[in-house]
Amino acid sequence: MSDIETLTIALPVEIALLVKGAVAEGNYTSTSEVISEALRDWKMKRDLHMQKFAALKADIDAGVADMAAGRMTEFSVETIVERGRQILAERSSSV
Repeated sequence: MSDIETLTIALPVEIALLVKGAVAEGNYTSTSEVISEALRDWKMKRDLHMQKFAALKADIDAGVADMAAGRMTEFSVETIVERGRQILAERSSSV
């Protein structure tokens, strides 16, 4: 990181103690390092969430397009339950 910007942040006491404790235990060299890692983890989690959201939106859009084109089947609870059982059985056997 060649570009560094200094920020002043306020943390709840219990979080500040966790950050300071991580440094005191020797897991990090500074409180800035703790916060930087936490923010990198947050960004990764947020990016993953956005990818999942985009995939869900694409699935919804595909479903809406299928409906508009008349590509639909009758709703059947029994079929859905049976498919769910098959998926669970496949997952159980692969573990």
